[in-house]
Amino acid sequence: MDLQSIKNRFGIIGNSAGLNHALNVAVQVSNTDLSVLINGESGVGKEVFAHIIHSLSTRKHNPFIAVNCGAIPEGTIDSELFGHEEGSFTGALDARKGYFETVNGGTIFLDEIGEMPLGTQARLLRVLETGEYIRVGSSKVQKTDVRVIAATNKELLEYTSKGRFREDLYYRLNTVPIRVPALRDRKEDIILLFRKFTADFADKYKTGSVQLDDEAKNILSNYGFQGNVRELKNIAEQISVLSKDKNVNAVQLRSFLPANDSTRLPVFTGTGAANVSQTEFANEREILYKLFFDMKKDVNELKKMFFDLLQNPSNGNGSQVYTSSENIQEFGSLNKGNYNQPQQSVILHRENDIHQHEDVEESLSIVDKEKELIIKALKKHRGKRRDASLDLGISERTLYRKLKEYDIEDL
Repeated sequence: MDLQSIKNRFGIIGNSAGLNHALNVAVQVSNTDLSVLINGESGVGKEVFAHIIHSLSTRKHNPFIAVNCGAIPEGTIDSELFGHEEGSFTGALDARKGYFETVNGGTIFLDEIGEMPLGTQARLLRVLETGEYIRVGSSKVQKTDVRVIAATNKELLEYTSKGRFREDLYYRLNTVPIRVPALRDRKEDIILLFRKFTADFADKYKTGSVQLDDEAKNILSNYGFQGNVRELKNIAEQISVLSKDKNVNAVQLRSFLPANDSTRLPVFTGTGAANVSQTEFANEREILYKLFFDMKKDVNELKKMFFDLLQNPSNGNGSQVYTSSENIQEFGSLNKGNYNQPQQSVILHRENDIHQHEDVEESLSIVDKEKELIIKALKKHRGKRRDASLDLGISERTLYRKLKEYDIEDL
């Protein structure tokens, strides 16, 4: 089957060299049982490549299943993949088959493999090397014949150096690597994809097809597309539905593009920086970053309040501030005729004393603040972990681990 026929069959649009190379590798490896590791950013269509490999293989008439490793809690992923016996853990009311048992003879696609816990990685390595696995709560070794295709948007080789991914599993999965290029590296394909999407939406919503002028095409072709093809499709749908004028110019197009396009941000080009995945930071460190920013904001507001009091001695109610030789200022109610009544006072220190106070505030426990932020997110979303994890900027599996670590009960 030639490359264009495969593109037509699976709805792939584009002729860039990087895309064609990735497709050629997928076709060549499909008739083997080699493990494949698909690398690429979120939204580039990694699962489509897994379907291509399975559909062109000798296993095409057997089951295919896609599993998102990042969406399964750490405590249950072993059971999901390898099954469990009755009573093996709380809630295991009966025995259950895992994916490696139900998909025997077929293909299993493990997306976001970088999110898989280390213990599960060891079990997976045994399946890849010997075809053997053991159900949770059992001692009986079972056999399976499953082809594994994995995908990740992380740099797994960096994960291995940090102890977050097994090096032996990485090289076992990476028998045949396929790298799917980001959309911004396929600029010649962007307009082709946009035309396809807008034509589909025009047919779906019974509207006229969207046309871009030359300047608008140039803007779209040079847009960053951090969400890749998925983001382009969303933009095409918005324009198809919301644009009254189907002949879209540059000004109209900009109104549909996010104002904070990350392509306008500086790019680090130091040693090793180019290899750092932008999605690397979508984990618990985001909580710490938010915490630092919130703490700095609180301290700045506190400083501003003190400086305002120092610079504006009158509080608007007849109250005054007096400065003594002890370098403190007393702010009290000194209205005439009220001298015999108790007076409220606030002690304000000098600027260098305020800086000392700021140092004390910034030494608060990060652990306590992180726990407090998680509890607030859960309360905000009424205990819905998925929504809370999105708000915190971490994966649902990371949130689950944090809940157990801090002994936080469901809210």
